[in-house]
Amino acid sequence: MDNDEDAFADNYAERDQAKALREQARAGGLRFETYLTGDQADWLLERVECGLFIDPSEAVFAIVQNFRELEPHRALRDELLGRMLDASAADLESARPADEVFDELRRELAQPRPEPPRWEKIAR
Repeated sequence: MDNDEDAFADNYAERDQAKALREQARAGGLRFETYLTGDQADWLLERVECGLFIDPSEAVFAIVQNFRELEPHRALRDELLGRMLDASAADLESARPADEVFDELRRELAQPRPEPPRWEKIAR
């Protein structure tokens, strides 16, 4: 990890926890809880529903594995990221005015958020 380390340099407690858990995780894996935004959750659950993944944890496993496999191919990853940014920039050019978007976001953020549902592992 080169300059990527600097991007998250202020998460000292999390970095210390990762260091403390690494040996144990190497031997037995790692369990953790995560939160997905509504659009991320919808994307993932749609893939579970159609049978692409058994459950959300299998999806996370596959996604992390894909990320690991791309890591040594930095140029390819950077090219993909560049294309994604280009597509986002193109979307922004045709977007609504910023003040309209921010007004909508403020109204949305002022609304109470429902409690996110929790996936329960089904014992087999």
